[in-house]
Amino acid sequence: MGRVGVDLYPLQVGVPLEDVTSFGKYLGGSSTNVAVAASRLGHRAATITRTGEDPFGRFVHRALRGFGVDDRWVTAVDHLPTPVVFCEIFPPDDFPLYFYRFPTAPDLEIHADELDLDAIAAAEVFWTTVTGLSRQPSRDAHLTALAARSTRPAGGRVAATVLDLDYRPMFWDTEAEATAAIARALPHATVAVGNREECRVAVGESEPRAAAAALHAAGVDLAVVKQGPDGVLGSRRHPDGRVEQVVVPPVPVDVVNGLGAGDAFGGALVHGLLTGLGLRDTLTLANGAGSYVAGQLSCADAMPTLTELTEYLS
Repeated sequence: MGRVGVDLYPLQVGVPLEDVTSFGKYLGGSSTNVAVAASRLGHRAATITRTGEDPFGRFVHRALRGFGVDDRWVTAVDHLPTPVVFCEIFPPDDFPLYFYRFPTAPDLEIHADELDLDAIAAAEVFWTTVTGLSRQPSRDAHLTALAARSTRPAGGRVAATVLDLDYRPMFWDTEAEATAAIARALPHATVAVGNREECRVAVGESEPRAAAAALHAAGVDLAVVKQGPDGVLGSRRHPDGRVEQVVVPPVPVDVVNGLGAGDAFGGALVHGLLTGLGLRDTLTLANGAGSYVAGQLSCADAMPTLTELTEYLS
């Protein structure tokens, strides 16, 4: 549940945006990309979001269906355009993003009273992002959805309720506002995923183990803290109170575009949660998926199948 848009990425690498002459058009948006990544890894996936009533909105529906993602909960806002996102590509680690989401984006117009709470409660994994908390009515809709996960009836298998700490300053009036909104969402989450800076905004800690401890104290059972070249820390609190921690190194790659790596990581994390992989195996697979996509230009279009990912890591 969350952001969707159309990525317009330069076909000239290392060229400033003002000098770029041609672009590729791709499906984009963080939570949407995670749904695509999970679908590509063999799972049934759907996304809750909104587009404009325009050609780019029609493209989003067509692309979702092409990737096997259920689009029944993707609705249109007739007075807002489908967002587009441009980037510049300066490998290995500079990829400035330019979001065109003005005056606001359709995906921030999700209303709580329009949600299918039964479907949300029944999902084995439910994935949301901090961006969805940045504006009303989306904030209340996300909190309503998360509350539905917390109060779902007993029975059935639930793997996780994930909060992606995807903090992007341009979507918020102040950092303090983001911290307060995240504090309302975290008690409903069983999994939180973020980098060091996102953890600092969320819980006031950027040192990975301290951040994991703070996330556990907020109610999260599995804290995943991305450490860039130092790999990723996974910290799982078991029902008996024991805390299991592993650090998994990154998978080296010649980076083409790093923007889709986090969403590929998310899709593989979902795969690990759904299939019961151990913590180290899950994060190894997730790092591999992020590396795989970082080596390509697009985001959604580059998400690997399980066969491709297994071969890549072998």
